[in-house]
Amino acid sequence: MDLFGIDLTAILPFIAIGFVAQLVDGALGMAFGVITNTLLVGVLGLPPAQASQRVHLVECFTTATSGLSHLLSGNIDRALFFRLLVPGMIGGVTGAYLLTSIDASIVKPLVLAYLAIVGLYLLARGLLYPPKLREAKHVAPLGLIGGFLDAAGGGGWGPVVTSNLLIQGAEPRKVVGTVNSVEFFLTLAISATFIFQIGIADLAGATLGLLIGGIAAAPLGAIAAKRFSPKVMLILVGAALTVTSAYGIWTALS
Repeated sequence: MDLFGIDLTAILPFIAIGFVAQLVDGALGMAFGVITNTLLVGVLGLPPAQASQRVHLVECFTTATSGLSHLLSGNIDRALFFRLLVPGMIGGVTGAYLLTSIDASIVKPLVLAYLAIVGLYLLARGLLYPPKLREAKHVAPLGLIGGFLDAAGGGGWGPVVTSNLLIQGAEPRKVVGTVNSVEFFLTLAISATFIFQIGIADLAGATLGLLIGGIAAAPLGAIAAKRFSPKVMLILVGAALTVTSAYGIWTALS
């Protein structure tokens, strides 16, 4: 079936992947970049820089929708938002610039191993210990590192920033909503850097499918984040982080 010269049947799997990836990302604050970047590099064989560029181009739209949905659901901490914003954008631009010049795959297994350990810790904490909410203290360095790894690795802002804010005891739904909202500005900065460095990606095929599915799922993720209890959020984030990181390690080393 064609629409405006686009074969809709061919992009249906990517619409489904974008929908599921954004539903998880909107509810748990992570996984869209990890899932979609793995698909573009591992299945379609795109170079890492081009795959990261396309993922961030899609995320310019999905994060805008998700951020607005979280705002309407009351899931955003304004102070935390501004503490993450500038460091995250600086890290993202730096990572996007360096990715076009160097191979970031050397450090990726180490980062994934760290995230897998964090995931297990959050999972155990959610299952065994009631979460004690408190204000996060180490925010700016976390935003800088998260932004850099997100651009250099094609995904990582959510897993790195969300998980570490939860470890510090920040309120889960506010963490997810705020991290998703900051990600909109981060992806704009990263995408602009990629376009300046290697040109603009065509918005067709797999990229369009991911975009359609992601936008459709964004409001649902924000609603889910608001309804989950802190204990359930810790368990789900820990499980998602452990599974995606373990898979990333396996693919990186195989």
